[in-house]
Amino acid sequence: MLKPQHLLTLRAAVRSGSFVIAARELGYTASAISQQISALEKETGLTLFEREAHGIRATAAAHRLVDLGTPVLAALDDLDHQVRELATGATGRLRLGSFPTAGVRLVPPALSALAKTRPRAQIQLEEGEPDELVAALNDGDLDVALVYEYGLSPRQWPDNLTCHHLAREDLVLLRARDSGLSARLAGLSQARWITSREGTAGALTLVRLCAAAGFEATVAFRSNNYDVVRELVSAGLGVAVVPALGHSPGEAVEATRLTQHGAMRRVMALHRAENTNPLLDTMVSALRSAVPEGEPYVHPAPAEEPRDGG
Repeated sequence: MLKPQHLLTLRAAVRSGSFVIAARELGYTASAISQQISALEKETGLTLFEREAHGIRATAAAHRLVDLGTPVLAALDDLDHQVRELATGATGRLRLGSFPTAGVRLVPPALSALAKTRPRAQIQLEEGEPDELVAALNDGDLDVALVYEYGLSPRQWPDNLTCHHLAREDLVLLRARDSGLSARLAGLSQARWITSREGTAGALTLVRLCAAAGFEATVAFRSNNYDVVRELVSAGLGVAVVPALGHSPGEAVEATRLTQHGAMRRVMALHRAENTNPLLDTMVSALRSAVPEGEPYVHPAPAEEPRDGG
């Protein structure tokens, strides 16, 4: 098989008409150029140069081989350029997983920021709950996953995952405006409640918050979609506790931050410690920058060293 370096050497020698000049251009000795040409002649069975007393003369076969090799060398040069871009994250693919709330509030601005610096990067987005996303990370189906944990329902992530804290959300109590209902949990023992699916961390957190306030919540509706929860509240069908990113201020709903111990949710990005995707650090930085600053009840995490998941 022909060696690309030999084709480069041939092209330089044909263009310059001199092994000495070709050696100077390529950073070799004239002897090394002569040896490469001899090896190419042996490989091809062609006579590429007529050696004369005062120089060399390229044969018709040499000129033809240069013509044939030009698109090959151009393709190799393009391949080299694309590999360098892939290695630096200028191009490539990253598979991002997110839970629904972050998919609405954090992912769009993060991808917009990423597109400005890596416009040719391809991002594949998947949605799921933390257990599903962690399983996909461990299976190699995702590069990064946005997950959460409630203060009253802490999680342990697998030891092989690196964890980047992005934000802390306060939990807020939602009531229909002008409902006359108390802004304190202790005053809502007779209220109807709207919460997430039974068995979820959000539903468990509500149980523990209400138990600490001295009562058991009467759940009227369940939905994992915070838009649905908010609309049910605005219609006067109950009250709810949601994380801050799950609430969009509106005239029909009044939000009050809960001050009870553990009334918060942490948002973090996880990835496998051994993942070498060159887009990984850029994606985590974009996610961190997407956390809103100055928004009530949402607190960006301070810059920190990533830690193991466990």
